[in-house]
Amino acid sequence: MSVELNHTIVHARDNRESAEFFADLLGLGITAEWGPFIAVDLSNGVTLDFAAVPADRITPQHYAFLVSDEEFEAAYARIRTRGIEHYADPHMRQPGTVNHNDGGSGVYFMDPVRHAMELITVPYGGWTR
Repeated sequence: MSVELNHTIVHARDNRESAEFFADLLGLGITAEWGPFIAVDLSNGVTLDFAAVPADRITPQHYAFLVSDEEFEAAYARIRTRGIEHYADPHMRQPGTVNHNDGGSGVYFMDPVRHAMELITVPYGGWTR
């Protein structure tokens, strides 16, 4: 059996708010709720399981998502429409724009609890042949 990531838990102050923010931004749906978790399925079979935890126990993480050009454009339009601060770089020195590294597009922004989110259309280093 090969090793695959199945799910990861994303800490949130309000698991519904964070799950809905992410799902709506990327045009996804909430697929399951059980116990303290609200799950959003990604296309590769991985779920993000949002869990409400006390704010002082949340350590900001970085989550990067590979999306198609069409998905990127739709999400980026939502980012701009909602006035979400975004950057072309992880150091937040290039506000209000995207990058075009490796022949694709990329953008960085924060979710409701300040997890660093990244959308890219081409993996770092480009596509392998």
